[in-house]
Amino acid sequence: MRFDVVTLFPELFAPFLTTGITRRAYSSGAVDVHLFNPRDVASGNYRRVDDRPFGGGPGMVMMAEPLDKTLDVIAAERGHRAKVVLFSPIGQPLNHTVVQEWANSDGAILICGRYEGVDQRFIDAHVDAQISIGDFVLSGGELPAMVLLDAVARLQPDVLSDADSHHFDSFNPALDGLLDCPHYTRPEEWAGQGVPEVLLSGHHINISRWRRDEQLRLTVRYRPDLIAAARAAGLLTVKDEALLASIAIMTG
Repeated sequence: MRFDVVTLFPELFAPFLTTGITRRAYSSGAVDVHLFNPRDVASGNYRRVDDRPFGGGPGMVMMAEPLDKTLDVIAAERGHRAKVVLFSPIGQPLNHTVVQEWANSDGAILICGRYEGVDQRFIDAHVDAQISIGDFVLSGGELPAMVLLDAVARLQPDVLSDADSHHFDSFNPALDGLLDCPHYTRPEEWAGQGVPEVLLSGHHINISRWRRDEQLRLTVRYRPDLIAAARAAGLLTVKDEALLASIAIMTG
């Protein structure tokens, strides 16, 4: 798959694309990332990419023309027009389901907005999807683009050291969309605290049940909405429901 990132600050992506385990996805081309700066195609001596908003108000707005020309450059390289994604507050919330959809796609063109935003005429003419990573505002779309790329890269074959690792991540369908359980490693005792005995027992059925119970405990405490979703989808077992009922009695 190929992702073209339209950004005024391509230098921000250099360490991201060459550091950490997900670099395997980028170096191998499994997730092929190309960076494009609208200033490279902007007109005038100053290669201006922004201007004041009509109607007044603070800040600047990214101009439609340089972005439009950048899409032309990308289309010429790709040989076709790809889907265009803009990171914005009105976008679809980014979750595991959305990430999985993009991980199974051919990629997209990611628009990293800056300043007060992007000229609405460009959005109306070219943007196919908008994505939000949360109810807060950042200085630009570069961090959201990295978030999406990182999440997509983790789901590609041969990127993680253990191919099954991402199946045990929080929100993954393999966990019925629940939060992951706590994890422990050496030493067996640290700062006066030990490891739950069941994890040292070697009894895989008991370990599996403990992990499921802990997933339920954490999820009902911190993300009860995920419990409701799993219940509505018929993913909770009789044992799951019994544990949740006991938790409700204890906390009720």
